[in-house]
Amino acid sequence: MEEATFLTRFASKVTVLHRRDTLRASKIMADRAMKTEKLAFLWTRQVVEALGNRPEKPGDPGGLTGLRIENTQTKEQREFPCDGFFVAIGHKPTTSLFEGKLDLDETGYINVKPGTVETSVEAVYACGDVQDTVWRQAITAAGTGCMAAISAERYLEAQES
Repeated sequence: MEEATFLTRFASKVTVLHRRDTLRASKIMADRAMKTEKLAFLWTRQVVEALGNRPEKPGDPGGLTGLRIENTQTKEQREFPCDGFFVAIGHKPTTSLFEGKLDLDETGYINVKPGTVETSVEAVYACGDVQDTVWRQAITAAGTGCMAAISAERYLEAQES
């Protein structure tokens, strides 16, 4: 709900497609979103496909024209016209496969040494949303991904010496 509310600063209307019929956001965030005039909700809906035109060559018009959405209860599908699409699916990291192998915090994020992407296991690096408890943004994920790649490269180079 935080992201949807934020997007209303830049769009004339933001429609939230939600897979369930109720929000799991905090009461404060849910109340704020429900009171935001530029926000609309489509309950029990999920995106099946992004629709649009791919440019044939540079300079050709292209872009998103809509979404194919599905009712999660009836499985009925329809087209939903739009020209922008933002995905936000909660803040719980998908790290269960690392339980017992890497140190995780109490909420499931991978612990890294401060200022690095180093985990509790030598030569294992974590980047992006699985270790970023604050920002959880694509740009920080890209940055820490670069950090992890460079760290891995340096580790492998040191092994050759």
